[in-house]
Amino acid sequence: MSKTKERAGAASANGVRQQAQVAGPVAPPRVSARRRRPGVIALSLALIAAGGAGVAVLLLQVGQRTQVVTVVRDVQVGQVVTEQDLGKASVALDPAVKAVRADDVDSVVGKRAAVELKPGSLLAPTQVTKDSLVKAGEQLVPIGLKPEQVPATALVPGQKVRLVHVPAQGAADTGGASDDASPRTIAGRVVKASKAAPGTGVVVVDVATSAAEGPTAAAWVAAGTLRLVLDAPEGS
Repeated sequence: MSKTKERAGAASANGVRQQAQVAGPVAPPRVSARRRRPGVIALSLALIAAGGAGVAVLLLQVGQRTQVVTVVRDVQVGQVVTEQDLGKASVALDPAVKAVRADDVDSVVGKRAAVELKPGSLLAPTQVTKDSLVKAGEQLVPIGLKPEQVPATALVPGQKVRLVHVPAQGAADTGGASDDASPRTIAGRVVKASKAAPGTGVVVVDVATSAAEGPTAAAWVAAGTLRLVLDAPEGS
């Protein structure tokens, strides 16, 4: 074989090896892994745990609702509480708030309001009482007041008043009292005041007086010689 053929064969073999090397698979570049900081990982885990705990607490608060008694109508002091005055509501109740549970509604129906009850409020156990505003040794005297005799100040249960005896119009004073003598009065306390009657405007006020003065006050009412005067509030 000639040298020319040997060189041609060598060149051909080298070409095949070069093509084989070029056509081979290309390895992907190596990417070095980033080094994570332990502090960042710990903080992330803590935030995730705190968020989960917050959601859990919120769900528990929403789920733990209590059925309580509410007031749906105005109830004056001393007035008997009825079922129609009360309602029920489901609320997330704070432990510091004392409210009558719905299951205990029967324990407050029939009692008297110790304070004025307003619609939309929760009913607390201390806001009702089984005691009557008419105490032992007292009598209740109903007094009808004409529109011009009704004070502009609202009459509320517990308010102290004076029952004043005035001579009847046109009647002569035969009591022998001097002109400057003060009229006789009886101390009393408002138990209940009705609304003005349609047409007449008369307001009936139940006043508690001592048992000894009750009959006298009733006689003044019958004779039309009684007037009701408000006492000044205590401490004024």
